[in-house]
Amino acid sequence: MLKALVARVPQAGVACVLGAVLALMPVAGQARNAPSTQGQTTITVAQLPPQGRETYALIHQGGPFPYEKDGTVFGNRERLLPLHKRGYYREYTVRTPGARNRGARRIVCGGKPRMPDACYYTSDHYASFREIVE
Repeated sequence: MLKALVARVPQAGVACVLGAVLALMPVAGQARNAPSTQGQTTITVAQLPPQGRETYALIHQGGPFPYEKDGTVFGNRERLLPLHKRGYYREYTVRTPGARNRGARRIVCGGKPRMPDACYYTSDHYASFREIVE
């Protein structure tokens, strides 16, 4: 009887894992296919870190930008921002004091480069966004 019980434990474990995966799949699929507006709050220009205010001003001046990648197309692959055609969004680096690389902070703007329709700030490398309001 003990052998039968031991033989069933791995099967039960696999069944539990498969059950959990199947239960979570619809949620994961919905998150991938629909833009998320939950938790998308706003931030005023004054609330941006000083480096963010500097980047925001440079965006509206048309540069010059300190990083080569600044002004390149942001694909919105995470689908956290409102959906638009490719090329609508552009990303800009917000300097991170003490970072040896570009860091995680960005401003992403949609629309015309010097006169964007909307800009969003992320401090966590695109995991979340806050719309910048004047």
